[in-house]
Amino acid sequence: MNHIVKSLSLYIEGLKTPLLRKKIFLTLGILILSRFIAHVPVPGVNLDLLRKFFSQNQMLSLLDIFSGGTLANFSIMALGLNPYINASVMLQLLQLVSPQLAELAKEGEMGRAKINQYVRIATIPIAIFQALGMYGILRSQNIIGVLSPLTLIALVLSMTAGTMVMIFLGEMINQFGIGNGTSVLIFAGIIARLPISAFQTMSITDFSNPQNSFNLIVFIGLAVFMVLAIVMVEEAVLRIPVHYAKRGQTTYLPIKVDTAGVMPIIFAVSLATIPSLLGQYLGHLPNQTLSNIFLTISRLFKTDGYLYMLFYFLLVIGFSFFYTSVVFKPKDIADELRKSGGFIPGIRPGSSTEKRLQYLLNRVICIGAVFLGVIAIAPSIVQKMTGITTLTIGGTSILIVVSVVIELTRKIENVVQTYNYDKLTY
Repeated sequence: MNHIVKSLSLYIEGLKTPLLRKKIFLTLGILILSRFIAHVPVPGVNLDLLRKFFSQNQMLSLLDIFSGGTLANFSIMALGLNPYINASVMLQLLQLVSPQLAELAKEGEMGRAKINQYVRIATIPIAIFQALGMYGILRSQNIIGVLSPLTLIALVLSMTAGTMVMIFLGEMINQFGIGNGTSVLIFAGIIARLPISAFQTMSITDFSNPQNSFNLIVFIGLAVFMVLAIVMVEEAVLRIPVHYAKRGQTTYLPIKVDTAGVMPIIFAVSLATIPSLLGQYLGHLPNQTLSNIFLTISRLFKTDGYLYMLFYFLLVIGFSFFYTSVVFKPKDIADELRKSGGFIPGIRPGSSTEKRLQYLLNRVICIGAVFLGVIAIAPSIVQKMTGITTLTIGGTSILIVVSVVIELTRKIENVVQTYNYDKLTY
């Protein structure tokens, strides 16, 4: 409760800061614009059949939540940021095997800008492939008819253009707004869909049956517990003492338990849906043997299946370690401490400090990664216990929403503190 009160007071204080007020209103304007564009439909689709199909397919419902409902409306933004996220993951993985990309990533702002350019270029073919795949799935369900080559090209190009527009809006938030553009856009999409999910749950739940009411209470209780747990883990920090002999003072080097933030979840969700979607897309091949294999893969990787849960859990853990290794580099920190005359008590500067930091980082990440993985699959487990399907996606959604709100709160606090400090110095 204290954290909520502190956050609300911080947002009010932020609106009094001219620079932050400009950033907040610009971000809100971009989000409103994205929601308008998200309702521009692609022609030639039976929306009633499409929404019915999505309500019966949990995997597509998952993608629809993270696209902010653009898939169920089949708007020009139907693909959302999934192609961009996939391209980003691909480029980050390539940095591990490509010395040229690894060196480029170390060149500071210019190197990161170049890699971002590569990500945007790689997004285009991925978006085209996913647009064709989505058309194939809908075509197999007779939701969309056979299109002429020109119409199909127009459909694919419009969906690809929608993804590029979302990338542009996200970059505008990064440069001129507040928060991470990708996370904020996904956050806005989830918030826009949560009331619909809640209404669907209320409309189909028979409250005359005490068991249904109890199941719903259990689900809501889990959501409240998840919010509290996420806030506690997000705020948890390991403080490593650092002593400066020349200054005669001791400070602390903080390592967050959830160093990677919400990005592992976003990456994992994007990749965890691929096996099921490929299975559905390729499950209608003329070859009966191949068709049966892909349909089996699609069934095995349903969102309420144990194989999907295990795959999702492992992806979250893997991306937590991977993303942390990108944002927190023990070698660089050890070098900075050595240059500034700082050292960890009992540990020699240089390589010994690096090994000590890596040792502590691995153990802290392990706690945070397992926590994120458990939180990510917990709603699916509860869904199998309670039978409530319309809010199953809400667990992962809550994880992203709470994490993004905490991240935004921190960034707003930093801007407010910087503004107040500048006022005092002048």
